[in-house]
Amino acid sequence: MFEYFPGNYTWNMAVNLCLGMGGQIGEIDSVSGAAREASNRGDPAASEKLFTAWSSLGERLTRLAREDERKGHSYSAGMKYRRATIYYLQAERMQAPDFEPRKQAYQKVLECFEKYLQLTGQKCERVEVPYKDTFLPALFVPAANDRDAQTPCMIHFDGLDVTKEILYLVGMGPELSRRGVSALLVDNPGVGESLRRRGLKNFPEAEVPAAACVDYLESRPDVDPRRIGIMALSLGGYHAPRAAAFEPRLACCVAWGANYNWGATQRYRYESRDRSLPVPHYWNHAMWVFGSQSVEDLLETADRMTLAGVLHRIRCPILIEHGGNDRQIKLEQAQQTFDDCVNSVKRELKIHSIDDGGAEHCSIDNISLGVDSIADWVGETMRELGAQR
Repeated sequence: MFEYFPGNYTWNMAVNLCLGMGGQIGEIDSVSGAAREASNRGDPAASEKLFTAWSSLGERLTRLAREDERKGHSYSAGMKYRRATIYYLQAERMQAPDFEPRKQAYQKVLECFEKYLQLTGQKCERVEVPYKDTFLPALFVPAANDRDAQTPCMIHFDGLDVTKEILYLVGMGPELSRRGVSALLVDNPGVGESLRRRGLKNFPEAEVPAAACVDYLESRPDVDPRRIGIMALSLGGYHAPRAAAFEPRLACCVAWGANYNWGATQRYRYESRDRSLPVPHYWNHAMWVFGSQSVEDLLETADRMTLAGVLHRIRCPILIEHGGNDRQIKLEQAQQTFDDCVNSVKRELKIHSIDDGGAEHCSIDNISLGVDSIADWVGETMRELGAQR
């Protein structure tokens, strides 16, 4: 993995994710000197320096985008809004839950992303999925150039700290679309806009929000109700298989980064003081996501998040993708997930090696490899399902 911040796994994950979404290393480097120095000396306020640096990039690109708009250069403006979105996303994502400036940064994420969609003509629609007495914010990306009136569709949940905008910007929605599959990129409970704007917390029973998404997609005339699948990354490596095990309407499943026993992982992290964590202020962030009042409360919830004794219920096709050098979730959890899917009509395990790339957590070191591999499998599987009718 590219290490812009030597020895700081969490921050290097953020840089690699920025680059995977389309950020520019020259832009990142131009503002990150103070943050880099603070990271090296272990400054407890280092993440706030990163916020200042990367927010300033968002502000710079927003200003340049507005200049392009005044000149009538809409596409160029849109691409600058795209990169502004990326930097605001990462600046906000890396902060403690009670860091007040992150609220304004998140609003800028939504505004800049919408400008990017509009000015570059992206085929991406903001939608609302009815859920209990509220809704789940989502993005619907239609399948491209498909002659069928109804197309297959993948529900895509987030991980612990990812958002629907990140899912789109790393290319999963557009790549599925190119393969004739629509995508519903969802801020499921505890993540993204559902957490920040709706106050919805995460919980183990992923089939509940998944069922709401299936209900919504079945109401759309452009979606084939018999070919609705689910996928998710990182923590979603638990959520997607759990949902597929208990929601029989799901036609296929992808675990983008296995997560067989999240509770065991959390207890290991807590007891070992493991530093290979996805975000700074990790325990505060995880308590925010789950609405926990203490780490002990969080760990009790996490203990319920295991796929042991569950995966035999999955009968649909399932793909487990995992990095061979994943430092967050041990490789054995990918094998455990695969081994337990004994009743799946088609189960596959894909391990990305260090030599080929994409070997880190959710292929963050070369995320395009993960996106291509998953999109190809989904496209092929959906065609197979269509041929079986």
